[in-house]
Amino acid sequence: MRQSGPAGSSGDRHWRGSARLAVGCALVFCAMSVLVDWDAGSLTPLRALLWGTLSAAVCAILLPGRVSAGPGWLAVRAPWRRRVIHTDALTTVRQYDGVSSHLVLRDVHGHRLELDPRVLAANPLLWHELDTGVRRSLEGGTLLLGADVMARLGQHIDDETVQAVLRASGLS
Repeated sequence: MRQSGPAGSSGDRHWRGSARLAVGCALVFCAMSVLVDWDAGSLTPLRALLWGTLSAAVCAILLPGRVSAGPGWLAVRAPWRRRVIHTDALTTVRQYDGVSSHLVLRDVHGHRLELDPRVLAANPLLWHELDTGVRRSLEGGTLLLGADVMARLGQHIDDETVQAVLRASGLS
């Protein structure tokens, strides 16, 4: 599914749902805070403004970065900044596991980008653009560290895709 953006670009098809969830959580936080403060009899316009500001902060924290990709580039746009790397000129790819698993990609221009690998697994077009760029980086000799990380991630994504196809067909 294509998102709005430059011609030939692909975007995270699940971003809108995640953004709605972030906004919903922030609104519920705001409503509950104001209601509790009102019930306690301590709600003032200044405190209501405080709760609104805190709710906006909760929304900004929970709002996921919007991932998009095109031929030779990958971008993550957060509420406060936009990071773009050249996937056909990558130097390193690292994966950090733990509570919050994420990939860290760096290119020859010094740009750095962090990305949740689940976004790639859920969006085949994004994965294809990144994988194509990684292959070009390998061919060009710029990718010095992380080819094994991408191979493992590709195998994991392929395994998930096979399992999804088997579930959808009723064979699993």
